[in-house]
Amino acid sequence: MRAMKRWQFWVGLVISAGFLYLALRGLELSEVWGPLRTARYWWLLPGVGVYFVAVWVRAWRWHYLLRPVKVVPTPKMFPIVAIGYMGNNIYPARAGEVLRAYVLKQKEDVSISASLATVIVERIFDGVVMLGFVFLNLPELATLTGSSGFIGNIQTLALWGSVAFLGALAVFLLAAMFPIRAEKVITRLVGIFLPERIRQAVLEVVLKFLHGLESLRSPREAIMVLITSIIIWLLETGKYWLVMHAFDFQVSFFALMLMNGIVNLATTIPSAPGYLGTFDGPGIAVLSAFGVDQGVATGYTLVLHAALWFPITLLGGYFMLREGIRWQSGKVIDQELEASEGE
Repeated sequence: MRAMKRWQFWVGLVISAGFLYLALRGLELSEVWGPLRTARYWWLLPGVGVYFVAVWVRAWRWHYLLRPVKVVPTPKMFPIVAIGYMGNNIYPARAGEVLRAYVLKQKEDVSISASLATVIVERIFDGVVMLGFVFLNLPELATLTGSSGFIGNIQTLALWGSVAFLGALAVFLLAAMFPIRAEKVITRLVGIFLPERIRQAVLEVVLKFLHGLESLRSPREAIMVLITSIIIWLLETGKYWLVMHAFDFQVSFFALMLMNGIVNLATTIPSAPGYLGTFDGPGIAVLSAFGVDQGVATGYTLVLHAALWFPITLLGGYFMLREGIRWQSGKVIDQELEASEGE
């Protein structure tokens, strides 16, 4: 397990370095320092405020998805969501998602498998919305020219991303709407492909996972989650727009929606903790394609990344300390996962 984590860390580091190289090649430090030195940083305050509103809406969405399993009020969800985002920013491989499922298990006795099912549903809906942002701007994107290799393949990436996210969403919706049939199919597949000694344990995990999908059993519930997801990402784009006013350039809100969609799809690629490179490289490329000076685009993207990273990480760290969760609790999380799935 430790060897695998080290392997993931180094692969992520190499990928991040590659993205940063492509984004920053040929750029002089003075070209970035000028925009950073003259930026009007007070614009970050309303930007961070809007972002925390989006985090609160995320907490409400998670509360909504978990209602069939257990009703946990949004004010109790908010600190757990903040802890999860802190974990995503610090640990590799989005370990914060497991961390918040673990904290929810500790505080509310919700099965980790069920809560992880809702987390995956969140991520699928987020991906669908991000692809929507990209497709909404594809006609304009097709007219752009840029030297970065990120721009030319956006349409292809969006197409394959749509197949992946919409396919996953269809599978989850079918499993939620037809749970008995889904259970029979999974039981049969487990019986065919897995050794007998682990079949029962795997089935217990899968059944708890299916339980976590109950909020998607009606079209109304799925539409509610989709609408909430759109609101979340429009609020986050609002932060992009507010931070933009700290710098001397202007692009449309739709252009920032496109940037938001592309950078967040790119952050699904394994990278160093905090999405280093996978956030910055595509963001700089999109703004450069819209005619923004590369130095200004780089300064803006780095400040935006910091404004997205530091506030929620500090808040999540505060809540984590308040809950008495130790930083070295990775082993504890693994043990809790094993114990919870054996119940």
